[in-house]
This record gives sequence, C-alpha cells and structure tokens, in this order.
Amino acid sequence: MRFGPQRLLRTGFMHAEAVFNRAFGDKLNPLYHLGALTFFLFWIVAGTGLYLYAFFDTSVQGAFRSVEALTHGQRYAGGILRSVHRYASDAMVVTMLIHLLRYWAFDRMRGFRWFSWMTGVVLVWLVFAAGVNGFMLPWDRLAQFVTQASFEWLDWLPGFGGKLVRNFIYDHSVSDRLFSLLVFIHIGVPLLTLLLMWVHVQRVPKATTQPPRPIAISVAVMLVLLALVQPVVSQGGPAHLAQAPTVLDFDWYLLALYPLVYVWPLNGVWALVLGATAVLAAAPWLPPRRGGQAAPHRLTMHPGALAVAARSGETLLEAGLRAGLTLPYDCRAGGCGVCVCTVLNGRVDHGNYQPAALTEAMRAQGQTLMCCATALEDVELEVDVESLSAADAAQRMRGTVESMERLAPEVIRLWVKLPEGQRVDFTAGQYINILLEDGARRAFSFANAPHDNARIELHVRLVPGGRFTTHVFERMRPGDAIEFEGPIGRFTLRESERPILFIAGATGFAPIKSIVEDAFRRGIRRQMWLYWGVRERKDLYMVDLAERWQHDHPNFRFVPVLSDADDDTGWQGRRGLVHQALLIDHPDLSGFEVYACGSTRMVEAAVPDFLTHGLAEQFCFSDAFTPTPAPQPAVPPA
Repeated sequence: MRFGPQRLLRTGFMHAEAVFNRAFGDKLNPLYHLGALTFFLFWIVAGTGLYLYAFFDTSVQGAFRSVEALTHGQRYAGGILRSVHRYASDAMVVTMLIHLLRYWAFDRMRGFRWFSWMTGVVLVWLVFAAGVNGFMLPWDRLAQFVTQASFEWLDWLPGFGGKLVRNFIYDHSVSDRLFSLLVFIHIGVPLLTLLLMWVHVQRVPKATTQPPRPIAISVAVMLVLLALVQPVVSQGGPAHLAQAPTVLDFDWYLLALYPLVYVWPLNGVWALVLGATAVLAAAPWLPPRRGGQAAPHRLTMHPGALAVAARSGETLLEAGLRAGLTLPYDCRAGGCGVCVCTVLNGRVDHGNYQPAALTEAMRAQGQTLMCCATALEDVELEVDVESLSAADAAQRMRGTVESMERLAPEVIRLWVKLPEGQRVDFTAGQYINILLEDGARRAFSFANAPHDNARIELHVRLVPGGRFTTHVFERMRPGDAIEFEGPIGRFTLRESERPILFIAGATGFAPIKSIVEDAFRRGIRRQMWLYWGVRERKDLYMVDLAERWQHDHPNFRFVPVLSDADDDTGWQGRRGLVHQALLIDHPDLSGFEVYACGSTRMVEAAVPDFLTHGLAEQFCFSDAFTPTPAPQPAVPPA
C-alpha cells in the first residue's frame, strides 16, 4: 500500500485525537499543544535546574555529597525539585518525539517547512545531549556508568584512540576541572537549545509557546505527584571507578542507546545514530511524496477581497496568518472547526481533519477548514468574520456593571454599561469573551437585542468552582469594571422562509432571547417554536417573558420542559429531555431550521437525533456551552 507507514501512523493519530477530544474537549487536547508543552517543560527543567545548581558542589569529592544533601537534607524542596527536574526532562523527550512523529505522519516537513524540520532534528539531539550530561553530575554509580560509556563511545572516533576513557579508570584520574566542564556543558547546551527553539518557531505564523492554563497546571501537578510518589535518588552510593556497577535503575527515555555500547560494536552504534540522523535530515526530500512540487497559488479572501500568496503545501490558515490577516483558529489540527471557511471559487485539498469538525454536508456546501486545506489552484474564499484586518478585529472594550438581578437561585442577569458615547455593534446570537486578570477568557452570549447596544445583557449561571461565575455571585457589585472582547460567533439567524425550531438548555436561553427579540423587531413572520429545557421549574428564570412572546406574537410558540421534576406534582407541563419533547411534536424535521444552544452534552445528544429525523445538516445550527471550572490538581491528565 502506498504511503503505508505514514498512512497507518496518521490514522492512529487521528483516532487518538478524536478520543482525546471526547475526553478533554478540542481546546484542551494535549496532542494539539505538543510544541507549546515542550516549551513549558523546558522552563520547568530550567527553573528547577537553577535551584539545584545553587546548592551543587562542582568538585569530585563534593558533587555526590551536595546532591545527597539536596535530596535528603531538604526533602520537600531540593528533593522534590530534583525529581521534577528529572521527570520534566523525560517528559520533554516524549513530547518532542511525538511532535516529530506527528509532523512526519502528516507529511508536514516538505517544501518551505524543511527549515523547521531540520532545526527540530537538531533540537532532539541537543535535548538528549543535555539530558545525558545531567546524569553525570550526581557522581553516583549511574553517573559512573553514563560517563564511562559516553567517553568509551566517543573514543571510537578518529583522533582519540582510547585516550578519553583512560581518564575514568581510576578515581584519582578524575579532577575537579572535569566537573567544572560538565556544569559548563549542562548550562551551555540548554542555552543553545533555547536559542534554537526560538529559531525553530519563527517559520510558524503566530506560533504558540505556552499551552492552555489547565494543561500547564495539570502537567505541573502531575510532575510534583510523581516526585512525591517515586522520588529520584542517587544509585548505589558514590562513583567507584575501579568497580563496575551491576544493578541500575535505568532511564530509558534519555539513555536508551547506552546498553548498546556494551552489546554492539561501537562502529555499529555510531552507524545507527548517524544513519537515523541522516534519514531524518533527508526526510523532506525522500519519497514517498504526496504529489509534485506545485507552484504558489493566489488566495482571495473575503470580506475585503484581500489577496494572499500561498506557497506550495501551505495551508490556507498559514498563508493568511503569514500575511498578517486576522483569522479565526484554535487547534490548528482540524479538530475544533473554528477556522471553517467557504470556498467560493477554485479547488482545495481538504487535508486531514476530524469528521465532527467538517461534515460531508458542510463539504457539499463548499466549506473547508483553513488549518488543514491547501490550495490546488487559485482560490477565492470567504471567512465568517466582520473583517480580516487586525485593526477591525474583535475589539477589546471596557464596561461597568450597571445592575445585577437574581433571576433564579443559580442565575444572575448582569447589565454591563459601556462608556458614554460607545456602542458595541453585534448580531443577535453572538457572544463576548470576558477577560480575566491573567488573560483567561470566559464566553457569554448577548441576551439583549442588537438595537439596544449601549449596554450588554448577560445571563450568568453559577458553575461550581468557576472562577468568574463564583466572583459574580459572591463578590461582584454594581460599579465594578469588566474588560471584554467581541463581538464573536456565527450562531446567528439565517435568511430563509423555513419555520424555526429553537431549543435552549438552561442559560442557552440567552442567545435565543436575543435572536427572538431581534426577529420580532425586524418583523420576521416565520413560524417559531421555542423548547426550553431545564431541570426544575425554578430554573425557568424568564418564563413570564417567553409566555408574553407567545401571547403577543401569533407566529411564536413556547414549550418549557423539565428534566428533573418527579417530585413537582404541581407541574402540568412537559417532562423529560427537551430535544425528545421537540421530536414528539415534530417527528419530521425535513422542512425546518433548528437552532440549538446549551450544554455540550445537550447539543451532542440532540443534533444526531435531529439528523435521523430528516433535518438537513445545512439547516442545523448549534452553539454548545463548555463551562470552565477551576482546575482540579489532584487528577492530572492521563
């Protein structure tokens, strides 16, 4: 089979990413943040290393004693940091190798990417060199093994002729200058690694070097837990060169090649290392290749009809970002669907993506994902944003809490007033990102209609452990400042003649309210049904408003549904899951447009059922809320 190994590995990655998306969500899928995770682990290694260096004695006699004093004398400082230093180094090797394998599997090392690939190959060996060098410093029995094997391996090279290893036959042959040299190498190689990491990402437009905060916290907690459960300790006492170590607790992440030094001829070990490096370095030019070297293509991006030159093999997103355009994106791996666009003219290769992010119906409408698609000819495409210019992108604004109203035990209506003379121009159904002090974002939909744009209505539901929602319920007061960016989003009413079915879960009512009120104001006469699902009657926090809509507008019907009202004998309305209530009333959805907004669980349960009941995918629009609770340090990711 052509491309067998690559295709097999690529399929494995796609399946693994799909599993991780279901487990963590596409925004927190660690496989989409391998490069950023490597940077983060580097900083952990560097920070812990600086602390260890402050207490390290760079002498033959003092090296082992100082490391032992660090490990046992200050168990919950130096001891933990030594273990974290070691485990972070191992984890960095893992993330780098998976990152390299992923790019090879998806054939993303050819053409203009060759430079990033080559620097990545060099980085792998620099990290191995720094790690191996680090095992020499504690001067225990493992350090003895690594040092003697390293210099015996180097002695095979022409010009040495066994001169190096002679210095490690007797203890008195080793001088303090050796440890000064080893420490110099252990500082110099990581500095060179950091420089090359910076160079490595310069060819990647808007490369991210820090993973999402929950991932970073989880990884840090995991390393500390490993340090507590399985602390790293010196092995077998201080080095004794006259006696070979017999039992060692080996590190297979950084020292996997070292047993070969004693079971293979040295020239065989060198042949393996140099051969593997040569193959990796030549990979961008080796077959099998996915098509020939195509000429650059012209991309015309709307809105604005901006012209961009796309290099051979460059994705639409990469070309646009390189040209400085403000394009929507997140995972950059075909998993989240944020970067969807519509191809107006020309052909594209859709690339590899998760089917949930780009359905067959979306492809039939001419849509594709910019992060995966490459141009096969000159292409004209449209991105669903207000502007592609950075100057006109979603703006940061500052407002003031005008009033707060408790609509239900766990729902507060928040009115945010803009400064005098300012307006926020939005489309009904869009949302804003509240900006927290550390740059984190929390998304909330506009609940007011667009004509009333001097202030913003938000419906805030309390999320257990949620940073922002807890702040709103416990500490926020009128007059407090709120910084946000927006408007953002594509969950807006489409122009057609089809009757509309709205389905809202909990505070998913907020964007529906904005859309419905705007539709009434614009005189839209299409038939509309709103199915609002909550757990208990008290959660229908604006039921009077929805009933008034039904009374005042003949084309509007309201159906509340309770999912957890078994003990509410006074409730005479519908019970059960809200989407099932909708399907009972409308078993054939072939002529409808459906707008679903609520929790991810509700949307993921409802949409497949709607499609099996005749709803065409191009007429199904959804917006899933994903609450962001406080990180749970005690449960690190797998």
